[in-house]
Amino acid sequence: MYMATPTAIHHQQHHIVLLPFLAHGHLSPFLALARQIKHTSKAFTITIATTALNLKYLRQSTDHGDDILFAELPFSHHDRQSTENLAISKIPDLCHKSLSLQSPFRQLIRDIIAKDGRPPLCIISDVFFGWAIDVANSLGTLNFTFTTGGAYGTMAYISLWLHLPHHQTDSSDFALPGFPERCRFCRGKLNSYLRSADGDDPWSRFMQPQISLSLKSHGWLCNTVEEIEPLGLKLLRDYIHRPVWSIGGSSFLSEKNTYKGKEVNICSNKLEKWLDEQEPGSVIYVSFGSQNTIGSSQMIELAQGLERSRKPFVWVVRPPLGFNIKGEFRSEWLPKGFEQRMTETKQGLVVRDWAPQLKILSHKSTGVFVSHCGWNSIMESLSHGVPIVGWPLGAEQVYNSKMLREEMGVSVELASGVESIVYEEEVIKVIDIAMDGNGKGGEMRKNASLIKEQIIDANNIREDGKVRGSSVKALEDFLTHVLTMTSKEEIQ
Repeated sequence: MYMATPTAIHHQQHHIVLLPFLAHGHLSPFLALARQIKHTSKAFTITIATTALNLKYLRQSTDHGDDILFAELPFSHHDRQSTENLAISKIPDLCHKSLSLQSPFRQLIRDIIAKDGRPPLCIISDVFFGWAIDVANSLGTLNFTFTTGGAYGTMAYISLWLHLPHHQTDSSDFALPGFPERCRFCRGKLNSYLRSADGDDPWSRFMQPQISLSLKSHGWLCNTVEEIEPLGLKLLRDYIHRPVWSIGGSSFLSEKNTYKGKEVNICSNKLEKWLDEQEPGSVIYVSFGSQNTIGSSQMIELAQGLERSRKPFVWVVRPPLGFNIKGEFRSEWLPKGFEQRMTETKQGLVVRDWAPQLKILSHKSTGVFVSHCGWNSIMESLSHGVPIVGWPLGAEQVYNSKMLREEMGVSVELASGVESIVYEEEVIKVIDIAMDGNGKGGEMRKNASLIKEQIIDANNIREDGKVRGSSVKALEDFLTHVLTMTSKEEIQ
């Protein structure tokens, strides 16, 4: 009997179609997954399907050698094709409009069937595009869900949106279906739109059906590493009753193609020279991701706390809440003379809009990352053994922050949410804790170093090919599973 494997497959190319959500934080992991599949075997044809503006972003991030195909999905909303630079209040509208992609995506699959003479091997779709299961079922292929976040955060996000358990109690904290009792969640730390969700609001009307549909897919891929999220993966597997393959980590270890198409507002040589001049593990890196920012009063307090800490820092600043996040940054949003003093004393670098994050996190002088706890940023930090000061601002970030503190022991939280009141004294206190080589800070760094090694090992392939890390093996197992399922259906 023939057993399909990634290295022993039919002579025909097997087509896999990837369908990411309309957000840069989702596009990048899908692109990384496409590269991983191509690296596993050249016998797979990979097509990433998305809208025109998102395709432009993806093409800027690829090399010809990646050998990845792109398919444009017509989208009538020309000016709004991504959550990038979009106010949180406008995101539900984009989500609901994204449902119109189902028809052109269905036609794309029909076109592939006409060209290849058979359906794609499978469709791998974003958790927020649950409708892809209906397309797959109707056109004779398989559908798998890819969550671009971690297992714990994904599980919390799923359970909260599907059950809205905080509406069933008056308590300030509550149990979450699918989680052990010890993992209680705090109502006050939920995003305002989730706190007010009642099942009939715009967020719920998108999230609930799309997540529910994704739970019906044939299995899930998770952008994490088996060894670093044992609890999250167990909870996710027990809840969805589907196989879950943890295939993450490789894209966070290398700077390959990370900065293509990015406008860097600081000379790379200047940044590197400044970092080289700092003591090992002494630098605080501050960034809240590509589409997050904080309020003007919070920005002032953070700046004053950083200055009074007397510790070197690199801070990526963007206009505060209420202003165009991609607009020009004005010095008046920082304490008077702050940037000039930082330049004169060489205590800190204030970088406008964007900085090469992996370059900074991988530098030996970087000691801690003040982060919004987006999953990509978390994995980039932990892949280089850098502990985190958390300030979650949206999406599943508050659950990621909770997991970093309670399960991994690599973080301390400065604040939670855009509504948090932050004082410079608290900034100094939390930074001192995180940067202390002994006590809690030392323990955080030790744990982060262990996780770094686990991520590296998970993506390791020994030269003889006989020893493969868990993420490498998980992707191979997934591809074998899909090929085997397809072979069985063809026989039947």
